[in-house]
Amino acid sequence: MIVDIHSHVWEYPEHFDNEFREQLKQARAGDELDLTVRYEDYTALCREPVRATVVFGGKAKLSGLWVDDNYVAECVAAHPDVRIGFMSLDPTQPGWQDEMRFGRDELQLKGIKLLPMYAGFRPDDPSLDPLWTYATEHQLPVLLHAGTTTIAAAPLERTLPLHLDAVAIRFPSVKIIMAHLGHPFENQAVVVVRKHPNVYTDVSALHYRPWQLYNSLMLVQEYGVWDKVLFGTDYPFTSVDASVDGLRGLNGMVEGTNLPRLIPDEIEAMIYRDSLSLLGL
Repeated sequence: MIVDIHSHVWEYPEHFDNEFREQLKQARAGDELDLTVRYEDYTALCREPVRATVVFGGKAKLSGLWVDDNYVAECVAAHPDVRIGFMSLDPTQPGWQDEMRFGRDELQLKGIKLLPMYAGFRPDDPSLDPLWTYATEHQLPVLLHAGTTTIAAAPLERTLPLHLDAVAIRFPSVKIIMAHLGHPFENQAVVVVRKHPNVYTDVSALHYRPWQLYNSLMLVQEYGVWDKVLFGTDYPFTSVDASVDGLRGLNGMVEGTNLPRLIPDEIEAMIYRDSLSLLGL
């Protein structure tokens, strides 16, 4: 069965400010993307049973996104048999350590989601050592956005996967997931996951750039780190079915050429990877 390690819950447009929404719209040539999240819509686009879906909201005051963790906990409580909730933290804002403790102790959320680029901080900043220490002590996996964006306020330098190398050196026991294979910095993501036993990456929101994804997974294949790549969707930006179909169709682009093929069995193993066991969830 499938484990979707990367899915969102929020109210749209209530949890986004107007500037954030407008910039998303401009990136789509003026067409506003409906980011409404409905559980029935999610499941309708899953041909195969989904064993579990990790869900989170997001907190990034700089960019204009803020989803209270209480809302995430309510969404999990509505479907506790299949949803696993992560809290979100914006360490640039006062009270984030209290939110961290509340998220675990009171809301029973099982991990942490960070948006370094959207919130404007570096994950290896020493001021975040209390976060990494707490995650270590309480065995909380930490999933970070590691990829590009169209939001002007978000500094791209903050998203570089290479910053997680320093974190993993100082906190080697924390389970870390770099989202989106770090695109377009996939080479950094691949070498970091190869180096650190507890650092992983996911393939969420990549299938609609198939040539880029083919080359990214070829890096994964050539560096021998297929086992460090987790399946995720980034719903509502895309779905389980579209993500699976996109992954399975990548080799079709190179049919009739001498270009190398991605190993089909490795793609299937990634789609059905038991990410829960790997992350201690």
